[in-house]
Amino acid sequence: MKSRKAKWEQTGLPGFAWRKQVYRDGENPFVSGTARFAPTEKKKDKAFAEWIPDIPETGEYAVYVSYQTLPNSVSDAKYIVFHNGGTTEFKVNQQIGGGTWVYLGTFSFDKGKNDYGMVVLSNESKQKGVVCADAVRFGGGMGNIERGGETSGMPRYLEGARYSAQWSGMPYPVYGGREGKDDMSDDINVRSRMINYLSGGSIFNPKDKGLGVPFELSMALHSDAGVSKEDKIIGTLGIYTTEFNDGVLGAGTDRYTSRDLSDILLTQLQRDIRSNYATDWTRRSMWNRNYSETRLPAVPSTIVELLSHQNFADMRLGHDPNFKFTVGRSIYKAILQYLCGQHGKDYVVQPLPVSNFAIRFGNKKNTLELSWNGEEDPLEPTAKPREYIVYTRIGRGGFDNGIRVNSPSYTVKIEPGIVYSFKVTAANRGGESFPSEILAAYKAKKEKGRVLIVNGFDRLSGPAAIDTPTEAGFDLSKDPGVPYLYDISLCGAQTEFSRKQTGKELGRSGSEWEGMKIAGNSFDYPFIHGKAIQASGDYSFVSCSDEAVESGRIPLEAYDIVDYILGLEKEDRQSNPASNAYYKTFSSAMQRALTAYCQSGGNLLVSGSYLGSDMNGSQGDREFTQNILKYAYGQSITDNRSGNINGLGRTFSIPRLPNEYAYPVTAPECILPIGTAFPVLTYTAGNQSAAIAYQGNYRTFVMGFPLESIEQETDRNAVMASILQFFQAKK
Repeated sequence: MKSRKAKWEQTGLPGFAWRKQVYRDGENPFVSGTARFAPTEKKKDKAFAEWIPDIPETGEYAVYVSYQTLPNSVSDAKYIVFHNGGTTEFKVNQQIGGGTWVYLGTFSFDKGKNDYGMVVLSNESKQKGVVCADAVRFGGGMGNIERGGETSGMPRYLEGARYSAQWSGMPYPVYGGREGKDDMSDDINVRSRMINYLSGGSIFNPKDKGLGVPFELSMALHSDAGVSKEDKIIGTLGIYTTEFNDGVLGAGTDRYTSRDLSDILLTQLQRDIRSNYATDWTRRSMWNRNYSETRLPAVPSTIVELLSHQNFADMRLGHDPNFKFTVGRSIYKAILQYLCGQHGKDYVVQPLPVSNFAIRFGNKKNTLELSWNGEEDPLEPTAKPREYIVYTRIGRGGFDNGIRVNSPSYTVKIEPGIVYSFKVTAANRGGESFPSEILAAYKAKKEKGRVLIVNGFDRLSGPAAIDTPTEAGFDLSKDPGVPYLYDISLCGAQTEFSRKQTGKELGRSGSEWEGMKIAGNSFDYPFIHGKAIQASGDYSFVSCSDEAVESGRIPLEAYDIVDYILGLEKEDRQSNPASNAYYKTFSSAMQRALTAYCQSGGNLLVSGSYLGSDMNGSQGDREFTQNILKYAYGQSITDNRSGNINGLGRTFSIPRLPNEYAYPVTAPECILPIGTAFPVLTYTAGNQSAAIAYQGNYRTFVMGFPLESIEQETDRNAVMASILQFFQAKK
C-alpha cells in the first residue's frame, strides 16, 4: 500500500487472507485477514493502494476485488486495472457487497510482476466518506475445499456452488446446512440461500440480513431427464412455487410473479428456437411445485428445464454453439421484458454482431480503413445498432477500451512495422453486441508486396452425430465439433451408443476431459497468419471476412497474394441438424472470385482441414478444385496417433486431439496434385500428400490442414516464408 496525504487505517472488521492451501468445512478466508480504509479526497491521487500480482503465465485473467462495507462507505470507489490493453477504470459501490468477491472484468496480463499489470484503488471520490481496500483476485484458481482428505482437482469454476460460496465468504448457514455430510444437498440449496444473503437488506429483500445487493430475480437453467424412443424433442419445462410463506416474497410481492417470469421465459424460448431452427420445439408445461430453487429465494424465481440431456434429439441441438447463442439471447430477452414490465419501462434489445468486416489500406499514408455492416434482428425491432465500438490491439498486447463511432466505418493511423488487430461491436441503449471476428493489418517499412488475408473460418458446430436404426450419439473421435472460443462442458468421449439402452446407459461417456478448457474457434487467425507474414519479409497485409469478398466489397485483384483461411470450415448437416448456418469451404460466390483472381495471374494460398471432402460432393465443386486450384481429394487422415508433417526442409506437428491451446485437427486430408501441380508436404504417417503447389499463369499453394494449426511459431514462420518465396519467384 502507498499513501501521500491520507492515512490508511485498519478497519474494525476482518478482511480476506489466503492463509491455507486447503480449507476444511466451515473455514472462511474472509475472516482471517484485515482490511484498510482511507478518507476520500476530491482531487486525484491523494492516496492509493496497489496490488501487483506475480502472473504464472501470459494470458487472460478475471479480476475480482473485495472490500468491507463501512458506515460511511462511498458508492464510487475508483479502481483502475492496468493490463496489456492499457488501463480500465471502474466505479464500485462499496455501500453494498462488502466481504465477498466483486467481478470487474477479464483482461490480458503478461507473465511475472510488472507495473503495467496491477490493480490500483484511489481514495478519489465525489462523495465525503471512506474507501476500503481489502483483496484483489486474479483468475479463478483451483478448488481448495477439502472433502475426504482431498480436493476436487478441478478449476474452481467447475466446482459446485457450495464450494464457491465458501470461498466467497458466505456465512456457514448459507452453504453448510448438512455440516459437510451431504454436499449435493447443500449445493442445491446454496444457490437460493446465497441469493437471499446477497440481496438481504435491499429493497427487494428488506427483511433478511445480508449485503444489500439489489437482485430482482433468480433464474436457474437446468437440463432434466426424459427420453423419446422416437427421437422426438422433449422440450422445455418451467417450474415455480406459490405455496410458501403465505404466498408472498421478501418484499411483500405476490409469489405468482414467479409464474409470470416462468411464462415469459418459456414463451420467448419457444418462439426464438422455432424461428431460428427447423424444429417443432416443445413447450411442455409449467409446474407449480415445491422445489428448493423456486421455494427458498425471497425474490421472484423460476427453474427453466431447457431440454433433456438424456434425449438424443434434444442434444443434437444442445451441443450446437449456435443453438446455445439462440437460447442465451432468448433468456436475456425474456428477463429484459420481465424487468422492464415490472418497472413500467420500454425495453431495447442489444444488437446482433456486425458482419462483412474488412480492412483496406487507406488513401492517406500509413492509414487503414475499417468497414462493416450493422445487422438487423428480424425477431426484435428494437435491436438496431445506433453506434459501434472499435477495439484495437497492438502487437501481442490486449485490446484497449475501444472508441465509439456513429457510422459503420473507421479510419485509423498506424505505425509501420507493427501488427494491429481490430474487433467491432454494435451498441444501442440496450447494450453491446457480441464482438466481430478479429482482423489484423500490417504496413511493412520497406514494402515489396501486399497480401490479403481472407478469414473463411466461421464454423461453430456440435460434434459428429451417429444416427442409425441401432445406434445414436456423438463421435468425438471423428469430429469433436467447434466451440465458440472454448468448451468446458465435455466430460469425455461417448462410450455407449446402443439405442436399446435409451433411458438407461445410452450416452455414457468417459471422464478424460473433465476439467479441460477445450480450445475452439478463437476467430483470431488472421493475426497468426499475419505474424508469420511479418516474420518472413517485407510484405504488408490487411484482412477481411469471406463475406466481404463474396459480396464484392473487397476485390482480390488489388493484392499480390491472397491467403484464404479455412481452418475447420465445412458444410456439416450432421452436427448442424437444423441447417441454419452455412459453412461451405468455397461458396459459389467465392469460387467465382477466386477463379477470376487466378485467371488474372494471382498467387493464392489456401489452408484448411476439409477442403477436399467438402468439395467432393458435386461435379461443379470438383471441377473448381481440380481445374483452378489444381488438387483432388485423396482421403481423410483418421489415425490421430501422429500429427507430424514433413517437407520444406523440416518436420513439424499439428494437434490431433482436444486440448486447451489450439483447436484439434482430427481429420486432416490428403490432397493430390492435378496436372503439373506437385506435392510439397507429406504426412509422416503413410507418407501421403499434405500440400500441393502449382506454377503456371498463376500460382497456388494448397494445404490439407490449417496453417495456423502448426504448433511451433518458428515452424509456421518457416513454412510461410517458403510459400511467399514460391509466389515471388519469377514466372
